[in-house]
Amino acid sequence: MGTQVLVAPSILSADFGWLAEEVRSVERGGADWIHVDVMDGHFVPNLTIGPAVVEAVHRATKLPLDVHLMIAEPERFVPEFVRAGASLVSVHVEACPHLHRVLQLIRQLGAKPAVALNPATPLSAVEEALGEVEMVLLMSVDPGFGGQGFIPAAVEKVRRLRGMLDARGLRVQVEVDGGINERTGPEVVAAGATVLVAGSYIFGAADYPAAIASLRP
Repeated sequence: MGTQVLVAPSILSADFGWLAEEVRSVERGGADWIHVDVMDGHFVPNLTIGPAVVEAVHRATKLPLDVHLMIAEPERFVPEFVRAGASLVSVHVEACPHLHRVLQLIRQLGAKPAVALNPATPLSAVEEALGEVEMVLLMSVDPGFGGQGFIPAAVEKVRRLRGMLDARGLRVQVEVDGGINERTGPEVVAAGATVLVAGSYIFGAADYPAAIASLRP
């Protein structure tokens, strides 16, 4: 992978009244991807956006859209989100009893498949699917709300995941989402993370380019 670290601002923390301009601002500020948190009020205790907003974001930017489905039965909605412009689609292993089938569906539809794990979910839950994904997303907070504090155990989990991938010779991105800032970002990068999701840290900053730059080693 080299040392390149990708930064994916999460629009969950953007000003939705100016969403297109917020997205263009972080694009100008050096963002690599746009991270889109989709929550259904069932799998996680919050309700956010649907395919129509993904489509609007897609129109506003040339950056890849990193769509994180924190929803039950994601296979029912994957086609809509890919049609709306998702470049990568992350589904939670906890929501997918037939994970391979869902990952194959994402790939067949033309997007990159990724799998996400909650903080308390062991890496063994995705071990058999590592060869099927382009990325593993490790949550460093319990999903559902922005602005939460980072769970320190995530650093060691990143290190163990990177070891599992290296042992298999897999070039898979390791993304970390939750409580990422100028202190925690470099910690998880040192452990092997290659993609950092940050919401309130970037969109709450007075200077988006400076906030984005501070996450890179």
